[in-house]
Amino acid sequence: MKINETNRIGGANPYQKQSEFRANEGKKTKQKDEVQISAAAKEMLSTSKLGSSERAERINELKQSVASGTYHVEAGKIAEKLLPYLKE
Repeated sequence: MKINETNRIGGANPYQKQSEFRANEGKKTKQKDEVQISAAAKEMLSTSKLGSSERAERINELKQSVASGTYHVEAGKIAEKLLPYLKE
């Protein structure tokens, strides 16, 4: 008497599925990432480039005043801006 018949209907070979998966794996094309920049973001980039020379001038002025020790910090304005965050 033969218990494990090899030609039975619905017989499963777990290694067959694994070898088929590996064979199909090489045929698949890999997906590529895409980035899309919205019109609003493009506009923000263009406006930031326009004021970059003015901004660079202001930064240089601030650096010089800090280096020379003439930069004055207004504690009242800083406190007003920090107050809402400290209340939370």
